[in-house]
Amino acid sequence: MNFHRQMLLAFILGIVAGLLVNWAGADQAWVKVTIDYVTGPIGQVFLNLLKMLVVPLVFSALLLGVVEIGDPKSLGRIGLRTLVWIIMVTGVAVAIGLVLVNIVQPGVGLPPELAQSLISSSAERTGEIASKAGAASPMSILLNLIPTNPVAAAANGDLLALMVVALLFGVAATVHRTDGVKTFVGAVQGVYDISLLLISWVIRLAPYAVAALLFNLTAKLGFEIIVQLSKYVFVVVAALAIHTFVVFPILLRTLGGVSPLWFFRQAEPAMMTAFSTSSSSATLPTTLKVAEESLAIPRRVGRFVCTLGATANMNGTALFEGVTVLFLAQFFGVDLSLGQQVMVLGVCILGGIGAAGVPGGSLPVIVMVLGMFGIPPEGIGLILGVDRFLDMCRTCVNVTGDLVGSVVIGRFEREADPATS
Repeated sequence: MNFHRQMLLAFILGIVAGLLVNWAGADQAWVKVTIDYVTGPIGQVFLNLLKMLVVPLVFSALLLGVVEIGDPKSLGRIGLRTLVWIIMVTGVAVAIGLVLVNIVQPGVGLPPELAQSLISSSAERTGEIASKAGAASPMSILLNLIPTNPVAAAANGDLLALMVVALLFGVAATVHRTDGVKTFVGAVQGVYDISLLLISWVIRLAPYAVAALLFNLTAKLGFEIIVQLSKYVFVVVAALAIHTFVVFPILLRTLGGVSPLWFFRQAEPAMMTAFSTSSSSATLPTTLKVAEESLAIPRRVGRFVCTLGATANMNGTALFEGVTVLFLAQFFGVDLSLGQQVMVLGVCILGGIGAAGVPGGSLPVIVMVLGMFGIPPEGIGLILGVDRFLDMCRTCVNVTGDLVGSVVIGRFEREADPATS
């Protein structure tokens, strides 16, 4: 059985087994033992292996991408195209979400007793998220781009700051071509090569990990909570689906010059990994492997766009933030004018760029946006019950957007520089 079929089979088995266990009774002792000592560790080991490779990959891939671009003019061209791509496509994603939430109005008519129970049960986690909202402000994000200690930034998983360090090192290595610098770049290339080899080994565990992670999720929660908040979930998932299966194919066909069906077949490993891990950062090793080997994207473009996109190109996250803010505004009776909704769109684009590429990384940004428009921040408790499932969906869109952007920008680079490889 090929890898794609293994992943699909693991996906189906994990969900079906988890739902059956949830239906039979997830509070049984053997279920807890299975999750704690079998499926839980399998999934966690896989996640840890992926996360272990994130820091060396982010630094080496982005630095090498800048060095291989070489010409500062080409670097500026790719960087500008990547920035335009992120703003344009993220803006389209948020707009789709805002239109749908205004049409369906999922926040209207939610039973008050259900809402209160969800908020109360999530009070502790809501307080924790709210305490982090200050760190998600635009000014703090801007200041934190320059780390006082690059090693601490890497240890704390501050990928935006680490990317800035890698970009600066890459630009300096391009300009200052001494023997010592060439030796350093060669060592970084070795780190990248070793990381890719380790990735190929880790990916072999992916089907088992996907089945285990999905079993854990569905066995504990089932789909009851999703049914209770079905209108909200429907709007988010429908908007993400439109963006993935309508907007992306149009961009692939018109700007990328490739078949959307071919693209989705090649991108499947990265999309499935993103869905199961809920983390763009943890998926980055797979994303780079797919971009370079399956999609044949020019190496310097794939390294640059995918690495930067793992933190900055969050189409699905920005869409989710916009829908959630309007959903909670509807629930609490806060009437947002068209101008205010346009402001929400702009803030969510910036929030998507600044959100951490880890599970739940967008929640502090949402709390910050709620405060800006006078919406009670405790409303975040309404969505925590279904956030894990929606996080899986939006992360899949985020990673797919990185690969689509790489295909499009790679095509323009080939036309600008036929020697690109």
